[in-house]
Amino acid sequence: MNETKTLLEQVRRGEITVDDALLQLKKAPFEDVGYAKIDLHRKVLQGNAEVIYGAGKTAEQIVGILERLQKNGEPRVLITRLSKDTAAAVRERFPSLRYEAAARLAILGELPSPGGIGTVLVITAGTSDIPVAQEAALTAEFFGNRVKRVYDAGVAGLHRLLAHLEDIASASVIVAIAGMEGALPSVVGGLADCPVIAVPTSVGYGASFGGAAALLSMLNSCAAGVSVVNIDNGFGAGLLAGRINHMGL
Repeated sequence: MNETKTLLEQVRRGEITVDDALLQLKKAPFEDVGYAKIDLHRKVLQGNAEVIYGAGKTAEQIVGILERLQKNGEPRVLITRLSKDTAAAVRERFPSLRYEAAARLAILGELPSPGGIGTVLVITAGTSDIPVAQEAALTAEFFGNRVKRVYDAGVAGLHRLLAHLEDIASASVIVAIAGMEGALPSVVGGLADCPVIAVPTSVGYGASFGGAAALLSMLNSCAAGVSVVNIDNGFGAGLLAGRINHMGL
């Protein structure tokens, strides 16, 4: 709701008229382009603009959505689960598009200055979890958060995690990402005094069932203050962490 609050503050200070503010709030809530209904009120309702889910969309569809978001004054757009080939095709129309291959994520526009009440700490159990972690970290940065990354600090070598106790103690939100048996978030939850968002990944051998074993372990965590998002959902974890980090501002 930050955009609405800013608008009302501008009215209060006399920077815009009541009628102009009303006109902005009356803008069409979405634009129907046939293959998509582009949500133009997402920022008013939730504080952040609509994010484009890239998987299953053609480059032409993504370009069309980007053009309409920009036409409606959106300075930056996040695209998730975008393939390298589709990103290259979209970049022909938007040369400034920045693509992060590991995270399968693209950003159009400049990142905002980091704010919030503190730092979002993103921890992975292993190196194989980094793609999901990068999706989470970049999403949090896209929404204006300061992010610190700690990678390959899982319970198979607990001393690697304990070397980062200061980072854990000083974080405002922690995103703990693990595959295999998914033990990392429980350990982190026992060390942290802030919310911990657990992300199970599809990393592991056959009995990990594509991340289901880690998901169930995290859901059954004995550590208080641990919540869980879906398997490989780095975007959801990064967005949630960013909202927690901006609460009360």
